Amino acid sequence: MDSTLLVIQILNGLQLGVLLFLLAAGLTLVFGIMDFINLAHGSFYMVGAFFCATLTLWLDSFLLALLLTLPLTFVVGMVVELLVVRHLYQEDHLQQILATFGLILVADTLVHIIWGPEGLTFALPEILNGQVTVLPGILFPVYRILIISVGLLIAVGLYIVVTQTRVGMLIRAGASNRRMVEALGVDIRYLFTLVFGVGAVMAGLAGLMIAPITEASIGMGNEILIVAFVVIVIGGVGSIKGAFLGALLVGLIDTLGRSFLDDMLKLVLSNQAAETSAPAISAMLIYILMAAILYFRPQGLFPPKGR
Repeated sequence: MDSTLLVIQILNGLQLGVLLFLLAAGLTLVFGIMDFINLAHGSFYMVGAFFCATLTLWLDSFLLALLLTLPLTFVVGMVVELLVVRHLYQEDHLQQILATFGLILVADTLVHIIWGPEGLTFALPEILNGQVTVLPGILFPVYRILIISVGLLIAVGLYIVVTQTRVGMLIRAGASNRRMVEALGVDIRYLFTLVFGVGAVMAGLAGLMIAPITEASIGMGNEILIVAFVVIVIGGVGSIKGAFLGALLVGLIDTLGRSFLDDMLKLVLSNQAAETSAPAISAMLIYILMAAILYFRPQGLFPPKGR
């Protein structure tokens, strides 16, 4: 196994992991606190990408576009919560799934009307286009290092907020016993709106960071949302720690599996059989992992206390 390729793929796995964490953290907070299944969470990922791409093209500044995209996505998240989601909290999960699936169709249609059927691409500033030496003889793109660094910083910041601040205490209390929090005089609706908006911002941040590498495209959040649900099931619903470690685990397994599984299978299978079966097996690895964890730990690896 090429050690250089291994290090690069580990870094690629970390990059995927932190993006999944940004998406899964908001999703697990909303699910854990509100008991609300939001299939449309990936739409904020798409909206963040389109906002950033559009503003970058208009303003010719990726940094300024990023700073403007985050509050815009927060506003979109709050509007969706106030107009639609708030009225679904008391409904059963099937109704929530159907309603938020409808939101996906609405979001995709609106993006199609506003931006057209084609995706948006834009160039990064020159300072982010280079490569940096991570180990002797191993180069890795500066921008991907930035994604990993931002994701890790947000993970640390979110953990501190949830575990060390009054807002975090209310979030954890709301996840454990919503009625008691209301009885103590806390405006639980305001808390729900805040958490939903923050979740939208984190999803939008993940979308805008991946957009320069791929593109902003219609429906881009739908596929990655499935993987985000796998992450929160593996980590434990409502657990920030679980979302973080689950996301890194899924990112590394998915990336390394796609890169090296065929070589490993060639040790026990013929070359043709290994090359034929490796893509299918690598695509299933994270779901096999999820099934195994659900069998041995139905509440996930790191369920929140009190669950």
